[in-house]
Amino acid sequence: MSKKKPRPTPVPAERIAKLIDAHTHLASTGARTQAEVDAIVSRALDAGVERMCTVGDGLEEAELALSAAHMNERVFAACAIHPTRAHELDDAARKRLTQMAADEHCVAVGETGIDTYWLKHDAERTAPLEVQEEALRFHIELAVESGKTLMIHNREGDAELMRILADAPAPREVILHCFSSPVEVAREAIERGYVLSFAGNVTFKRNDGLREAAKLAPAGQLLIETDAPYMTPEPFRGTRNEPALIGHTAKVVAEARDMPVEALAEEVSATFDRVFNL
Repeated sequence: MSKKKPRPTPVPAERIAKLIDAHTHLASTGARTQAEVDAIVSRALDAGVERMCTVGDGLEEAELALSAAHMNERVFAACAIHPTRAHELDDAARKRLTQMAADEHCVAVGETGIDTYWLKHDAERTAPLEVQEEALRFHIELAVESGKTLMIHNREGDAELMRILADAPAPREVILHCFSSPVEVAREAIERGYVLSFAGNVTFKRNDGLREAAKLAPAGQLLIETDAPYMTPEPFRGTRNEPALIGHTAKVVAEARDMPVEALAEEVSATFDRVFNL
């Protein structure tokens, strides 16, 4: 009986200056205290990652994201209720999220959006589509009122998401985080001025379409992210992700765009500044 080949221990790519991580989950990577946040930021900095945006997918996690942003000057926060948990968006949550969005350390409202994947695979624990839409519209309004960027989660919800975004008020910026949609959706999103953010899945061998989308996005409409602890890039797919590993994703995106990875880092750093109003 053959044994499974052990997964390699993840190590960062060679240091690339001025990298950013546009979407990570520090609390889920185990960084909650000052010491833990500082340690993960230090490892990232050693790999060239100068700043990151940490995201909460529920109210408790949003509190932790905002707390991390207050702990370390290289960390910024995005706060919202994840679409799969949209049923948790009660009056108290709306009030608290409104307060969070007013905090200068909160640079985006997110992640919010549409997720039909989990509706198909775990309907009992996933908010119904109409509840997800109501929550998304609340978050869009909050982004507009607070002047913050809207950070979108989309999993198998292209048609619904693009319809809602088209008929809702326009936030200052819209980021499609962990972009995983077809090239046709990428083209429409680019035409609308949205920013496509690519995670580790852009490195997966079968994802030629994502690399094509990364090639299409103009400068200023592209970011890179880890979505840590998920979406670990090749060659470490299936292991635990963290911001220090984003260099592997940067190299693949730079190759798709036929540009030096150092130039890509400069480009996404400038986009990070603009979309988060830094």
